[in-house]
Amino acid sequence: MVCLLALPLDAAWANDPATVQQLLREGRTADALATVDRGLKASPQDLQWRFLRGVVLTEQNKLSEAEAQFLQLVAERPDLPEVFNNLAVVYSRQDQYDKARQALEMALRLQPLNPVTHENLGDVYAKLAAQSYARALEQQPGHAGLPAKLALVRELFSPRPR
Repeated sequence: MVCLLALPLDAAWANDPATVQQLLREGRTADALATVDRGLKASPQDLQWRFLRGVVLTEQNKLSEAEAQFLQLVAERPDLPEVFNNLAVVYSRQDQYDKARQALEMALRLQPLNPVTHENLGDVYAKLAAQSYARALEQQPGHAGLPAKLALVRELFSPRPR
């Protein structure tokens, strides 16, 4: 999955999320989490700080905590496609592709024209295809077409030389 989506920001909030996002781009996830936690201390119910906390936890690979953060937001605000998209990123990183698919489909019901969500859903479908091809190959080791299909799908996610 290629990207985490951010919630739309209001003007009064513009600098703090930019700081967190810059820290994440620099790989300074501990500093980003500290910034988010300071924001949450000042405004514990602020939706955007809570959302960013989930994003930072995802970047830190603290996937159980990130999942809990996003599930809490989904329970409170089931109208936000960004939360579902980010929950799908967490599920995908946990190799829970069916859950990721469901979350992305919900995001698309809420915002049908989001290209990032469509791309993420395509990635999830490709991962699901790879799982299915691998299972089929285990069951039919001599099947001529399966190894090529599996290799092709796996190639989509192999690192590319720069």
